[in-house]
Amino acid sequence: MGVKRTSCFIAILSLLCMDTALARGPWRANEVNTTGWLLMTPEERVEHQTRIRGFKTYEACHAYQLDHHRLMVARAAESGLRPPGSRRDFCDHLKEPAPLR
Repeated sequence: MGVKRTSCFIAILSLLCMDTALARGPWRANEVNTTGWLLMTPEERVEHQTRIRGFKTYEACHAYQLDHHRLMVARAAESGLRPPGSRRDFCDHLKEPAPLR
């Protein structure tokens, strides 16, 4: 009887831990971490997120990032809104590590 309770407890604890990890999920673009989020259509948001996840080089990612930021600044100006500020460099993870000395 004690073994069954212990096994059941371990199973429930494992499910709870797994549920917490799954709840975090992969990184998602949103209004907090994406320049111009409110200036994009839902379709553009999905495409933006997909493109960000697909870059293999820092150079390609950074070029897209600059173009995207320019577009969002232009849209803000057209709408009479304050231009979006720059946030973190979402391409940073693609930079080559500095050589060790």
